[in-house]
Amino acid sequence: MNDIAMSGSMVMIMMLVLAAVIIGLILFLRGFYRSKADGLTEKHADTSWSSPLLARAKYPEVNAFNLSRPLFMFGLAASLLFTIFAFSWTNYEEEVFIPDDALELDEEIEIEPPRTAEPPPPPPPPPPPVIEEVPEEEIEEEDEPVFEDTSIDEETEVAEPEPVVEEAPPPPPPPPPPPPKEEEIFKVVEQMPRFPGCEDEPGDNKAKEECAQGKMLQYIYKNLKYPAIARENGVEGMCVIQFVVDKDGSVKDINLVRDIGAGCGAAAELVVKGMNNLPQKWTPGKQRGRPVKVLYTLPVRFKLEG
Repeated sequence: MNDIAMSGSMVMIMMLVLAAVIIGLILFLRGFYRSKADGLTEKHADTSWSSPLLARAKYPEVNAFNLSRPLFMFGLAASLLFTIFAFSWTNYEEEVFIPDDALELDEEIEIEPPRTAEPPPPPPPPPPPVIEEVPEEEIEEEDEPVFEDTSIDEETEVAEPEPVVEEAPPPPPPPPPPPPKEEEIFKVVEQMPRFPGCEDEPGDNKAKEECAQGKMLQYIYKNLKYPAIARENGVEGMCVIQFVVDKDGSVKDINLVRDIGAGCGAAAELVVKGMNNLPQKWTPGKQRGRPVKVLYTLPVRFKLEG
């Protein structure tokens, strides 16, 4: 039983053939008994039945109960065949073409991590004051100064000056709030992010990383659509995409680092964006036991099958 494997279309064909055999057998028996029924009424006109049970088929020549055992065995065999066909229905996994060097980079890609926020530019300096020249005819001559005698003698009363009350200066304005601290984006951490689907697998982190890489390649090259214009022109090569795996496992800041053209870069970006629609998110990277943001570099190789 373990060696029997049939596709869905093959199982359907076999079941239709078996159903056709059963319908054909029914039609054959009906025609056979109808052909033998002619003249039986006159032949058994004087026959008297000793028991009502003997007359259940009315005439022995067309007694269908004579075939009860062969028909029962045929029905049992048909049911067994239906069961075998049902258990032999096998779903074949779609064969995915994955290049041998799918995750190998031709050269080191050095790209600065994306910045989450940039400080605003400083305000422009104020414009210089405008000095207007006054015409000479508008300048009026000032009156001659008047000198006042300020000398005093013994009889002059000098009033005590009023004390000068110095007003307290206004308090300084509060300092501006500090800018929000940008979270660091790591390139290499103690536990790198992993594609979902392997956290329940037995083994250490290395075994889970190998499993996650295999599942990621299966996902990428199963959903990657080779652009028609690239296929027609024989465009092959490697696109490189960088993205950030956030602390919650979501994929953000997708950046196409290298594009070979002909729509290949857009096709690779579309596959990476679809990772956020998976039932499970990535397992985030960890540094010192806490989840952190990690910059992930993913090569996507476009290679035509030979």
